[in-house]
Amino acid sequence: MAATSASRSEEDTLRYDPSRDARWLLLRPWLSIPRLIQILWALLSLGLNLLIRGSSNDPEVQRNLARSLLRTLTDLGPCFIKVGQALSTRPDLIRRDWLDELTRLQDDLPAFPHAIALATIEADLGSPVEQLFADFPEAPVAAASLGQVYRARLHGQHWVAVKVQRPNLPFILRRDMVLIRTLGVLSAPFLPLNLGFGLGEIIDEFGRSLFEEIDYGLEANNAERFAALFADNPAVTIPKVERMLSSRRVLTTSWIHGTKLRDRQELKAQRLDPTALIRTGVISGLQQLLEFGYFHADPHPGNLFALSGRSGDLGHVAYVDFGMMDSISDADRLTLTGAVVHLINRDFSALAKDFQTLGFLAPTADLTPIIPALEEVLGGSLGEEVGSFNFKAITDRFSELMFDYPFRVPARFALIIRAVVSQEGLALRLDPEFRIIAVAYPYVAKRLLAGDTREMREKLLEVIFDAEGRLRIERLESLLNVVGDEGGGAGLELLPVAGAGLRLLLSQDGSDLRRRLLLTLIRDDRLSTSDLRALLGLIRRTFSPRRVAGGVLQSLNPLAVA
Repeated sequence: MAATSASRSEEDTLRYDPSRDARWLLLRPWLSIPRLIQILWALLSLGLNLLIRGSSNDPEVQRNLARSLLRTLTDLGPCFIKVGQALSTRPDLIRRDWLDELTRLQDDLPAFPHAIALATIEADLGSPVEQLFADFPEAPVAAASLGQVYRARLHGQHWVAVKVQRPNLPFILRRDMVLIRTLGVLSAPFLPLNLGFGLGEIIDEFGRSLFEEIDYGLEANNAERFAALFADNPAVTIPKVERMLSSRRVLTTSWIHGTKLRDRQELKAQRLDPTALIRTGVISGLQQLLEFGYFHADPHPGNLFALSGRSGDLGHVAYVDFGMMDSISDADRLTLTGAVVHLINRDFSALAKDFQTLGFLAPTADLTPIIPALEEVLGGSLGEEVGSFNFKAITDRFSELMFDYPFRVPARFALIIRAVVSQEGLALRLDPEFRIIAVAYPYVAKRLLAGDTREMREKLLEVIFDAEGRLRIERLESLLNVVGDEGGGAGLELLPVAGAGLRLLLSQDGSDLRRRLLLTLIRDDRLSTSDLRALLGLIRRTFSPRRVAGGVLQSLNPLAVA
């Protein structure tokens, strides 16, 4: 009975519960008060330093400020290091001369004593490292916020990564999350934010994800689930979990031989194409959100490696560190896909309803004044080119609406937003001209036109037919143009989509599409020649021999001019 009670108590400490943890810390002022003073003193000192010297143009001053920021976050511990890691992926938010310092938060932190790591391995796995591994180093190759990694060799010459958790983490996270949540909720009314009443919920989402990260057994499950999703994708590699050498505080996986996605020049020196690698990262991220409904919520440069090889226009990447993962419901996933399509088609009425469905707007909110505001903010940003702005531009412009209209951020979207922002930040670090929307639009348009799932077929019908069943040629043309304009290789991108669309039209799954096309072309027992002419004209324009041949030629020789 005592063992069961102790086990249950241990499980409770690994679960985030803000109410329980607040009561626990409230009864221990000798823990909370000194730590609160330490946090406030560190943050106020840092803030004052940044306020006084932040505007200096002296490079040495800025380097010292960056080191001060790094030192402060490192000294404050894992919760604050995680905030710094998020900042290190945003070259559009943080000065570039600070980024190199902040990047060290990803895997270049001070290591904890080697003896403690060895003791943890022996306690969790039941044997000393000499018996478990043919070769185990005396120092880690990397140290991050929650653990440190060793490159060891198994019997049989197989190299593995052994991640060992920092000591006493459940206590540290439990204490600090109570204080962070308290400070966040108390300061929310004075911050230039309009998150409705969701700041506490967003902090809770962050806390839950942190506590999940320190359960390496859960991380092993996450890695295997993630690997299964990309099993047929040669461009994405996931390390294999060594179950016999893993536990709650120790995780052993196959070693990834690659280059971290953090420096463009380093990648080029390794004869790797940053653009191809970015494309793989973004498309795999979109697949996670819009196809699989299960995503890596922490894709910072320390967790993504570039590998040699190419698959078409995709570089090869490897994901590591699966502690911070999350799921998105099928309903939200389909609504997000629809929102991208509605943005493509500038259907801001439908987009406002999408926001309502997702919970960014209350179900009772009056959409009448919101629709033109969305068109002004998002439509104005779009301009003539689909990919002319990035996610940061969207969020900056969208934040303008937060103060004038009843928008709020649902807590369940905190990690989704973090994942997208981190992914784009990583891409911008490698290519400042990168635009995530320029990749997201063609990806969604191709999936929609191919109708590869039931939900995509339903969404396609919703997009290209109006309420009376008439074919909306302009929307179909918009989707085709998005695909055809991707990368300039119109023929190369359009032909597979056309083939998939034709197969859909002739297949059993395309019965609804065939019926709707027939109904729109035959009205009042007469053939609607205007709709038929418009459709044939669209096909001629889109798949003209010159356009297709030019696209294919350009794909074979990028310097060729069609």
